[in-house]
Amino acid sequence: MKSAEKPLVYVILGAAGSGRREVLLDLIEGGLAPEAKAAVLMAAAEPGADIDARLPAVTRWGWTQAGTIEAELPAGATHVFFVTDGRRSPVDQMEAFKAWIELQPAEMARVFTVINCQLAEKNPPLRAWYEACVHFSDVALLNRREGVGNKWLSDFRAFFDDQYVPCLFEFVKAGRVKNPPMILEPQARRMTHIFDDELEWIVLDEEGSEDDGGKLKDGEEEEVEVAREEDPYFARDAAGRRAKRIVEIAEFLPKPAGAESG
Repeated sequence: MKSAEKPLVYVILGAAGSGRREVLLDLIEGGLAPEAKAAVLMAAAEPGADIDARLPAVTRWGWTQAGTIEAELPAGATHVFFVTDGRRSPVDQMEAFKAWIELQPAEMARVFTVINCQLAEKNPPLRAWYEACVHFSDVALLNRREGVGNKWLSDFRAFFDDQYVPCLFEFVKAGRVKNPPMILEPQARRMTHIFDDELEWIVLDEEGSEDDGGKLKDGEEEEVEVAREEDPYFARDAAGRRAKRIVEIAEFLPKPAGAESG
């Protein structure tokens, strides 16, 4: 931790029903020092579950009418675990989370994605959804592997390995990971640069395209502007839509009915 006064904040992405709570409990119980004080910020849309009673200091976060995150950083916590809405776009939530954490007296630690392998194997369009999650993640935790073919697991891993994705992939067994302290180590392994202290700047020409440094004719002047590099998943087209679109995860999930473990 860079400052003893600032808590480390972790984000937990994943679809509803992926077993995120069980994994989170294992990380807290097996990965934190005895003197650590953990707290959980759970999305208000996530239904309650029996396991919530075993999680430390659970409070809820929600959305404002303006589409920003409304949440209070738990007082006295050394480690805060921010559990996203498992039925909503991870891109929208990460964009809003970035704006929220910039206003908090906290340090960004890591982003985890808990992958429901059964769900992903059954629904091939979800690979792009998980690809977006992995883009923002430092660690991807492969859960719900019962009955999933070895070939699918191998192909899924190879898809990311072929792109040299730095995100660490680990297996979950019975809700537990092999090395919780290693998973919680606040070392960045994510593709995204949205949490970097210093973002790269790019030079844009008068048409808004990246300047290639081409030569101008004598007497010509070109107006340029300098802009911060934008995350590819945050970029929008002329109509205001996401340039990189992903499926709606809720369309692939059973309708919520009472309490479930997310």
